[in-house]
Amino acid sequence: MGSVLDRPQPATALPHIASKQASHWTAQIEAARVKQPYDAFLVLDVEATCLPGVGFDWPNEIIEWPVCLLRWKDRSSKGMASRLEIVDEFRSFVKPTWRPQLSQFCTDLTGITQAQVNHAPTFPQVLKLFARFLAQHGLIDPKNGRPLQRFCWCSDGPFDVRDFVVKQCFISKIPMPPWLRGDILDVRRVVSAWLTSGAFDAQQVRTKLVTSHHLRSLNIPQQLRLLSIGPFQGRQHCGMDDARNIARVVIELARRGIRLEPNTSINPHRRWQWMGRPGEVLDYYLI
Repeated sequence: MGSVLDRPQPATALPHIASKQASHWTAQIEAARVKQPYDAFLVLDVEATCLPGVGFDWPNEIIEWPVCLLRWKDRSSKGMASRLEIVDEFRSFVKPTWRPQLSQFCTDLTGITQAQVNHAPTFPQVLKLFARFLAQHGLIDPKNGRPLQRFCWCSDGPFDVRDFVVKQCFISKIPMPPWLRGDILDVRRVVSAWLTSGAFDAQQVRTKLVTSHHLRSLNIPQQLRLLSIGPFQGRQHCGMDDARNIARVVIELARRGIRLEPNTSINPHRRWQWMGRPGEVLDYYLI
């Protein structure tokens, strides 16, 4: 595993490691390839119903399901790779069923309109459409949904699968499909570990992920800026634009020699206090 040299950064961006990197700011090199355990990556950034002042404990319903599929361009027979690219995308709006009327706050935040969700498929229908997408790319068996290749979910923070998908499956009264039950790569956590490790050795990043539980939380624009890969492209809180920008971060992490693997576990049977029988939201817990 070779060392990873950062691109030129203004001293104000990374003050605590600037002195270490000063002698390398004039050089830009490609990170040495490292052994990567996964064949493909699914970058997901859902949008969900929301109200002012409510957090992740509220029964949010997913209203946009956008995914970028990434594959290696240079993976060797021994799994060595550093170059990822987006090979396809999937996007669908989703019709909420518990509270089908979007708040104005939600529309202003996400840009998703009532008409878009009114004419969209429900969440179980979207999962069926997405399963077809996965099968077409050879990732799952079209008959039983079992993975045929090693793929890893990626998201900005743990929330998309850990919270939103688990809650949505409960509201929709469906089990999580087998292809959704795997752990995820929390991209924000990896970038934070890279920042605090000094960014000179990919092994330091892995060590930091294991030993630290108090990493600095960076939003997507901050991650892009600190990695020197340009500003956010598109509209923030548009799920598809968010997913594309997260994919840019994942591609850059791979280029820098970071081994991409899950760092966040998911409990598909997690429960919140507002959950009654399957599909039942106990409104009195939301007051």
